[in-house]
Amino acid sequence: MINKSKTYSGRKGFEVLSTEHFGIQRKIVANMTTESWRAIPHASCIYEVDVSEFMREFKNLRNFHEKKISLNTLMLRVIVEGIKKNPKINSHIAYKRRLVKGKIETFSDINISMPMLLPGGNMMTINLHNFEDKSLDEMAVYIEDVRRRIEKTDLSQAMYEVSLDNTFKALRRLKIITTVGRLAGAKLGRHRIKTLSRREKREYKKIPPEERLTLHDIEQGTITVSNPGSVYRGSASSFGYPAMMEVIPPQVFAIAIGAVCEKPGIYFDEDNQKHIGPRQFLSMCFAFDHRALDFGHIVPFIARLDNIFENPTQIRDW
Repeated sequence: MINKSKTYSGRKGFEVLSTEHFGIQRKIVANMTTESWRAIPHASCIYEVDVSEFMREFKNLRNFHEKKISLNTLMLRVIVEGIKKNPKINSHIAYKRRLVKGKIETFSDINISMPMLLPGGNMMTINLHNFEDKSLDEMAVYIEDVRRRIEKTDLSQAMYEVSLDNTFKALRRLKIITTVGRLAGAKLGRHRIKTLSRREKREYKKIPPEERLTLHDIEQGTITVSNPGSVYRGSASSFGYPAMMEVIPPQVFAIAIGAVCEKPGIYFDEDNQKHIGPRQFLSMCFAFDHRALDFGHIVPFIARLDNIFENPTQIRDW
């Protein structure tokens, strides 16, 4: 709810343009990111690579491939290939600081939590399940189906169900104060969440699960991949360097993908002669939970990405 009446706030009497209380989407984001920075000792690095040849191969792929493949989908497959070289980054951590004990569970399933831009401008994180065995075509079909089902989904209701599920999980862990606080914040006062009425909910539930998003589509994945570089496509150098990414517990690794940018670079011609000229570069931020991973743990992942970008013809077999 946005209040556009003229009000004044603070000791200096600044004029308030508008007041917007958190809706369910902002509540979820605020809670998850706050928990991330409160609980996780982050470490990160920025990876930048020349993708000139890779982008040429991508354009060829789009011209001759039966299914239209987006750069986002191709990058997801690149990342999956990297994860396979080091499955430990595809893990969840449980750690008790007072007892100084913990465990790391590594998964064979690669379920990618990926924020997706919605028609109204908001973001929703979707769990892209079982990408470990999917071809490029299958990935593209899966993502296309998610976008189709979003159109029939009441997003506030879907996110509320996720929030409620997280609340009951906290209750099962005997986090009574957290549970009571979440329920009060959701149902009381001006910050309460507007959900479907009982009648509206009955009608909404008549939509088959395969036609809309469910808890299964929005629950926590095994790893997070965000593509802020696709959100804004301005000049050739804009939005090119994601500098940080929060790791969402209990995950241990998160990836932010920047935009492809053109700038001068060093390259070798067919005669192995060195030149300086316009090249295309892509940057990514890798953030990880330092309790679970060290920099050495991500080296196999980076090495596999290097191999793909240096030898991009291999994507023809994906």
